[in-house]
Formats: sequence, structure tokens, C-alpha cells
Amino acid sequence: MKVIKMIFVLVIAASFVSCGSGKKAKSSETKQAVTEVWTSLFNGSSTQGWRGYNKPAFPEKGWEIVDGTLHCIGSGAGEAGGSGGDIIYDKKFGNFELSLEWKISQGGNSGIFILAQEIPGVPIYESAPEMQILDNERHPDAKLGVNGNRMAGSLYDLIPAVPQNTKPAGEWNKVSIICYQGTVVFNQNGANVVEFHLWTEDWKKMCANSKFKDWEMFINPAKEGYIGLQDHGNDVWFRNIKIREL
Repeated sequence: MKVIKMIFVLVIAASFVSCGSGKKAKSSETKQAVTEVWTSLFNGSSTQGWRGYNKPAFPEKGWEIVDGTLHCIGSGAGEAGGSGGDIIYDKKFGNFELSLEWKISQGGNSGIFILAQEIPGVPIYESAPEMQILDNERHPDAKLGVNGNRMAGSLYDLIPAVPQNTKPAGEWNKVSIICYQGTVVFNQNGANVVEFHLWTEDWKKMCANSKFKDWEMFINPAKEGYIGLQDHGNDVWFRNIKIREL
């Protein structure tokens, strides 16, 4: 009888341990599920949520939806010929991971902006760090700047993407940008290619030795801002644009 009673007690104890573990596992799964929630910023068929920079609505020309992509229509005149202008998603983000795919035309140039602010009369790039989009083989920017810091995947004109793993014009590149409490990481085609830390002395020193040295909003970017896509006058396509807040 004592042996049976002891076995019963052990079974009950094991049951409690199992239940407790189950609750803990469930709690962990729930937490993971919450952190993995992604929000689509473009569903392939609507421009809902997007509008022109410093404009109340989406551009009437210069941008279109085609084959499930958001397409910036090239003007044939480069930067001076952009007809639609830059666009932004109409919500500010602070800590986030942005994921998307882009494809550039031959000789094309574009970019992805983060933490952008809308200031009347001030272009978006004066307040927003930019992940460069470029046809490295043909566009002259690939040979300008310092050590390739104007090539695709780079923090434009500041930090070169290493490794430089961009696919040729006409092929899709998958990128992500993590921005968390000032740490920013650019990932391109599966590799982390750039890392920098906003608001630090190193950041301010780097900006002071660049063409951004007089742009106060760039040197001290906002804690949260808009996601922007650049119209540089060249054909560029975007798809699978999504974000998760951290």
C-alpha cells in the first residue's frame, strides 16, 4: 500500500511539472508569435497607405501598380526628370524591421529612406538615412563616393555594403532594415552588409566628415519617422513590402 501511495504521489507531482512546463512553453510561444507579427505595407493591388512626400495623396503620375509591384516609372532624364516624386508610407515607425524586394532598371538609381520627416521645402534625404538602390554595373555612382559607399546596399555616401552581393539590373534583390534603439542593420540577399549606430559620437563624427555635415536633421535624426521610396528618375520596382514593429 505504501508503495502504491508513493507511486500515486509521484504521478501527481509529475503531472504538475508537466502542466507547468506546458504553460511556460505556451507563454513562450505566444511571446514569439507576437514578435513575429508582420504588417503588409503593399498588397500588390492598392496604393493604400502610401502618398507623396509632403503631399496629401498618392502621385497621379510617375508611379503605378503593375504585375503586383509598385513601379516608379523612369523619365529617361535621371534625377532631374523624376515626375512622381518620392513616396512615403503614412505612419511613423521607430523600432522596426522592414523587409522588401527591389529590382532596378539598367543604369538605374533609387533608394529606401528610414526615419524621414516631412518639412515643407526640404527634400526627404536631408532628414533620412538611405539604403542605396543601384545598378552597380552601369550607374556612375558605383565608382563615386569612397570605397564603394554609393553602391547598392550601402548607407548612401557614408558606409559601403560589405560584402557587395547585389544582383544585376533586372533581377530581384531581397533586403531588410532593422532599426532598434539607434542601432541600424542593412541586410541584402541574406547577408548583413552595413551596421551603424545613430546619435552616437561615432555617427556624428562620420557625418561631420561628409556632405551631410550641415544637415542637422540628418546628424540628429528623429526617434521615429516615415519609410520612403525614392523617385530618382529611373525605373525601379518594389514588392513584398512588410514591416514588424520591435
